[in-house]
Amino acid sequence: MILLHRLAHTSEPIHLNPDLISLVEETPDCHVTLTTGTRYVVLESADEVVAAVRAWRVEILADALSRVPR
Repeated sequence: MILLHRLAHTSEPIHLNPDLISLVEETPDCHVTLTTGTRYVVLESADEVVAAVRAWRVEILADALSRVPR
């Protein structure tokens, strides 16, 4: 899960499953659309969301590779 902050009067932290993200767009607020059709407006920029997804995937792959017997 990646940590983002929902845009509201108080920035509300939310955890999203990056595998469900289908679209990230800035218009000018950043909108994250999931494969379920749910849409979130977040404080982070599109670049920050992409970086969080990449870091999450690297962490998952590194963990998986560390478990491969040699």
